[in-house]
Amino acid sequence: MVPVTAALTCRKEWQAIDFAGQSSQKGAMSEISTRDAARDSARDAVRDNARDNAMSVAAISSERAESDDNVWTRRLVLFLRVMALLSILKGLYHWAQVTGFVGGEDEAFENQSMAWQAATVYFAVIELVAAVGLWLATPWGAVVWLTTVVSMAVIELMFPGIYGGSLIVVGVEAFMLAAYLALAWMAARERPP
Repeated sequence: MVPVTAALTCRKEWQAIDFAGQSSQKGAMSEISTRDAARDSARDAVRDNARDNAMSVAAISSERAESDDNVWTRRLVLFLRVMALLSILKGLYHWAQVTGFVGGEDEAFENQSMAWQAATVYFAVIELVAAVGLWLATPWGAVVWLTTVVSMAVIELMFPGIYGGSLIVVGVEAFMLAAYLALAWMAARERPP
């Protein structure tokens, strides 16, 4: 059998390596791999120590940031969660109207006008979608919720024949909209540009 050899560069000189294992290069290879393993373990120890220090600094700074810097953001998220719960209740109420759990024979879904039925189904769906987005504090959730608030106010003001045109409902919707805009503005002021 003919030994297979190749050239390998070391630090100072070229050496032939016998891959068939017939020369004394095994000692040199084990010395190189031992040196590489020691270098790798030292590098890993330095990297782990730096990562641990960074994690502890991040933990300290995040606690400080939550306690002082993001007061308005936390208030906004709390407001969004409360509005999510209200949206769930409103959506379930509309579904109860559709399915007949609320009201008597005279107030049954099929006995109502087509406009009332369309508005009720619209709010039954969109309120629950808004509730999910609000609970997660996502931008699309706030947009869907704002759509429901404005839609309800418009229906109450412009089409009083559908739900009765209650100005109390419009006032409550306007108050919730103003509260959201104020909290969102204050939370945006907390963040650096």
